[in-house]
Amino acid sequence: MADAAPSGDGPAATVEGCGPNAAPISDPILPLRQRVFETVRAAGQIPRVDVAKALGVSAGTVTVIVSDLIRQGILAEIDAAPHERTRGRPPVALQVNPHAAHVAGIKLGADNHSGVVINLAGGGVAEATLPRRFRKAPPEEVLAEASTLLDQLRSASGLSQFDGLGLGLAGAIRHDTGVMLWSPLVEGRDVAIREMAEQAFGLPVEVDNDVNLVTLAELWYGAGRDLSDFAVVTIEHGVGMGLVLGNRVYRGANGVGMELGHTKVQLDGALCRCGQRGCLEAYVADYALVREASVALELDRDHSAPMTEVLENLYEQARQGNEAARAIFRRAGRYLAIGIANVTNLFDPSRVILSGERLRYDYLYNEEVLAETNDHTLRVLGGPKRVDIHSWDNQVWARGAATLALETVTARLTAEAGAAA
Repeated sequence: MADAAPSGDGPAATVEGCGPNAAPISDPILPLRQRVFETVRAAGQIPRVDVAKALGVSAGTVTVIVSDLIRQGILAEIDAAPHERTRGRPPVALQVNPHAAHVAGIKLGADNHSGVVINLAGGGVAEATLPRRFRKAPPEEVLAEASTLLDQLRSASGLSQFDGLGLGLAGAIRHDTGVMLWSPLVEGRDVAIREMAEQAFGLPVEVDNDVNLVTLAELWYGAGRDLSDFAVVTIEHGVGMGLVLGNRVYRGANGVGMELGHTKVQLDGALCRCGQRGCLEAYVADYALVREASVALELDRDHSAPMTEVLENLYEQARQGNEAARAIFRRAGRYLAIGIANVTNLFDPSRVILSGERLRYDYLYNEEVLAETNDHTLRVLGGPKRVDIHSWDNQVWARGAATLALETVTARLTAEAGAAA
């Protein structure tokens, strides 16, 4: 059974800003109506004259567009300063109507699936977690598990249906076509996972690699809101990378780029789960640490025990001074330093964000590791890059998945407002 927890989305819910702050201004490809809406959402609350200034358009143009969006029910006017009553008309601001739409996001995982519901303003409504035992399963079985979690999200949120669903999972996922080329969680190749999910759930679905989704979460809610470019490196069951360029998640020419975990750091090295040898994740990811622990610490691993239990045992022994355990983390940290330096040398991002549950293991990013990262970084790039550490729980991945669906719903609703006008 899933554990579910509702959160506030009542009539008095406070609307806070979310979304990339610079995107509406710097992305003229988007329709102006959508840029107006997203400017309001990014600010939380904003007078329409400030919207016009931010977008460099006339106040009259903004007034016409805002009227359409208000009629559509997705924007609302509010008293901007209810505590400062003066004569005449009180100052008015705009904000997103959070109740106009709700989307769900699900991150399919090895040990559990996590899900969230957010409203049109990006506010959290409900969340749930469905534990599972790690196994590679047929797509129908995985989607059945996701359906169970979706039912829990409906119950927790009090909503009978959602306006869209975002689905994230590890592997090579074509976001544009919704095809799963390969995943360590799902059997088969070239699986039309989006089409299968839409048929199973009866609602629009967006699918992407899970690391792109945690990157999207950083762009909308985290350290990346005010950055035009940054990189996210995740350490979980694999090693992943997300890249934001020009306030957009970059996916590569075929939508499956940024596979940092499968860049080679050792010729003819350790066997990776992808079938090749010498990949970065074969030295840093969960299964790599467990493999080393089984050998160096002579642990007769109970294969029925979750991998996390073995990792916690390894970490505890390292904390207690076991040199073999410390050496395992130290070796993984050195390989991680090479990976981060390669990202910096290739893309010169303004910031690198290390994200994921395994960032609780501070041996992976201690001062020695960060110093070695700088040693491998080209000096002409301006010195050491800022590295942020975010030890998120699984819900942030699901929040990124929901945000993926929210992007699509936003485009649809703002287009409908224009058509209705």
